[in-house]
Amino acid sequence: MPKQKEATAPHDPLALIGEKIEYASHSLNHAAANASESAKVAARRVKATAHSGAYNVAYGTAFGVVFGAVFLVELLPEGNVFRRGFEEGAEAGFDAAIARSAARKSKKRALIEAEEDLEVEDAPETAPAANG
Repeated sequence: MPKQKEATAPHDPLALIGEKIEYASHSLNHAAANASESAKVAARRVKATAHSGAYNVAYGTAFGVVFGAVFLVELLPEGNVFRRGFEEGAEAGFDAAIARSAARKSKKRALIEAEEDLEVEDAPETAPAANG
């Protein structure tokens, strides 16, 4: 059997250009979506790193201040006025911090309870508009 020539339909050059433009547009849209998602992931990671860094700075500062003060107090003799001042000042500061935290929590609780006590009035029913 002789080989048959495959019939090929002539392609319209404008249709070919249209297909290429459509493919390029689809590729750009896909790339933009991927870039947007990648940017969101990167932003979350940067935010998490910044929060972690801020936490570590705050933790280190607080630890350094407290440990340094305790270390200094331990170096001072028992009856020293500076030692007694550090100990009583630290205790008063701790108590004030606890009281302030409790006050903030009770204010939030009071606001929540007050909001729950508010009565919501039903909107009055309106009469249908008269035609004409």
